[in-house]
Amino acid sequence: MNINLTLIGQSIAFLFFVWFCKAFVWTAIRKAMDEREQRISDGLEMADRARRELALSQKKATEQLHHAKQEAAVIIDLAHKRATQVVEQAKGIARTEAQRIKVGATAEMDRDVHRAKEQLRKQVAELIISGAEKVLEASIDQQANAKIIENTVARL
Repeated sequence: MNINLTLIGQSIAFLFFVWFCKAFVWTAIRKAMDEREQRISDGLEMADRARRELALSQKKATEQLHHAKQEAAVIIDLAHKRATQVVEQAKGIARTEAQRIKVGATAEMDRDVHRAKEQLRKQVAELIISGAEKVLEASIDQQANAKIIENTVARL
């Protein structure tokens, strides 16, 4: 056997092996590598998109929270104002009612004082007539007594 012939046979076998690997093995490996590269790229892109969406969602949530706090502050402020109005309105109603009660009580006291004065006038007139009867030791008739009492009350 000749070394040249062996070397040429081995070269042909090697070239056939390279062609076979390139035609069948290398394309399958390259296709698997390309698919894996694409999946990794898609995964990274999705992770980046998710990161952006998370940041955007956090920003929106922060804005909504801030807006809700502002609305709550406005509502609380309005509630405080309304409470103050209700208290002031109740105070006004209470003052009006107190004034009305005071006027009624004053009128009632005036009527009571007037009744007491009238009773006192009648009693004083009766005492005067009684004293006069005793002084005169003469009795005056009932009609005359009533007339004298009315005149005395009118003068007092």
